[in-house]
Amino acid sequence: MYPTVAEVLALPVLRQGRPHVVAGAAGLDRRVRWVHVAEVIDIAHLLKGGELVLTTGVALPDDEAELAKYLDSLAAVGVAGLVVELVRHWSDALPSGMTEAADRCGLPLVTLSRETRYVAVTETVNGLIVDAQVDELREAERVHQTFTALTVSGAEPDVVLREVARMTDQPVVLETLSHEVLAYDAAGTDPGELLAAWPRRSAQVQLGERTGYHAGAGWLVTVVGARGHDWGRLIVVCAEPPRDRHVVVAERAASALALHRLVAKDTDSLERQAHRAVLTELLSTPVPAAELVVRAAALAVPLTGRQLVGAAIRPVLTATEPALNLATVLRELAEAAAVATRRARVSALVAVVGDTSVGALLSLSPQAKPEAVLDRLAAEVHQARGVAPSIVAVGSTVDSAADARRSLTEAGHVADVVPATRESATGFHRLEDVRLRGLLHLLADDERVTAFASRELGALLAKDATTGNRLVQALRFYCAHGGNKSAAAAAAHMSRTAYYQQLARVEQVLGVPLEDPESMLSLYVALLAHDIHTTRP
Repeated sequence: MYPTVAEVLALPVLRQGRPHVVAGAAGLDRRVRWVHVAEVIDIAHLLKGGELVLTTGVALPDDEAELAKYLDSLAAVGVAGLVVELVRHWSDALPSGMTEAADRCGLPLVTLSRETRYVAVTETVNGLIVDAQVDELREAERVHQTFTALTVSGAEPDVVLREVARMTDQPVVLETLSHEVLAYDAAGTDPGELLAAWPRRSAQVQLGERTGYHAGAGWLVTVVGARGHDWGRLIVVCAEPPRDRHVVVAERAASALALHRLVAKDTDSLERQAHRAVLTELLSTPVPAAELVVRAAALAVPLTGRQLVGAAIRPVLTATEPALNLATVLRELAEAAAVATRRARVSALVAVVGDTSVGALLSLSPQAKPEAVLDRLAAEVHQARGVAPSIVAVGSTVDSAADARRSLTEAGHVADVVPATRESATGFHRLEDVRLRGLLHLLADDERVTAFASRELGALLAKDATTGNRLVQALRFYCAHGGNKSAAAAAAHMSRTAYYQQLARVEQVLGVPLEDPESMLSLYVALLAHDIHTTRP
């Protein structure tokens, strides 16, 4: 908002006086808050700092010690610079005591070799400053209106950050207090460069105030939080100290983000949203982009030089339980799974992926033992309070980001295949655990498999539909117990006589002997294919 001493000296109204910087050139970038004409030597106590003092020198002494004290007093109150006209008192050069004191204090000392209308200088420079202040007030009002509208409309964090980047023309990052990147806008710069080694770099930037500028990092940092609970930091990356308006932008954006978190209780947390964005892109991209790897690392989940294991966690909800909102169940399960990974000391991306399960990608050190880690993680998930019993499925262990998709896909496949029973909600399940059921799940959309199941069971399903019998269920118990009629009758909670009668009706309807091994195998495969096809989302 304020011009520098160098910019003031470049104005035509001063250039005609032939300005010459005789000392203190290092301070030419100081900002000029006001221009003030003063002839007396004891003026310092009347100044506030930031003034460019103009004088003809007529009231200044010739004693060099007194002149040095005069310069020291101006520097002590933060004067931006001193301009002396070499016309009335000194005509050729200033006393050496003045120049030496100015160099010592870093205070710009400027001479004018021609008589200059100081009233014209003050009018010009102070007019520029006032105009800039008015423009700044208008900009502040626009900032206020913009972020008020964003807050009222419940704008998502990425929209808020996009507005910050537009208003400041600088990259902006929203992170947690543990330095994990939740959202960012690179403002046209390279995201990889912006986020490179982010957690380590951010941990080194600490300020003792809610909003401040860290000159070493070139970051404007403001704390994000409300009601005494701080949860993040908003960082505007700017090499130069920010303008006042940019500070206002950062603080208003932080307020909008804090309020969004308070009112958005029925949506995923910002952390889960950031994790879901990376997981979704990993699943949809055969070869992950370098930027995606950097984004994951900025979430404290490195994907290079690590062992990666995909996981899928599916809640088990039985028909006897009260109706539950699945989206709410998944959201709570995702938060519980994230807590479980932290307790198990595992770096992981965790988020709701799809409509039925929570996805996770575990990042383990090369020395870690995946089986032990997975046992510990599954135990933490199953012991989590307040969440539904869940099936924990995992994929193969891979060693590159390019293979993470395969591991995540395997885990999702296993989670879909494992029967949704409370007995299955223990430990964790791998691809080799689902066997034939897993194969049929992969082939569930194949018309030939559907036709086979229809041929094998069509007559029995039609009979049940017209008579209300439970012949298909009787056959299911028989196949599940390997043809052991007594065990099947006990599992069906029927007397053996009644159950045997049902099996006889099954043989009659289907026209095949159940004792024949091939018949029982074909019927069992058909039952699995039918169940998978009818229960798929």
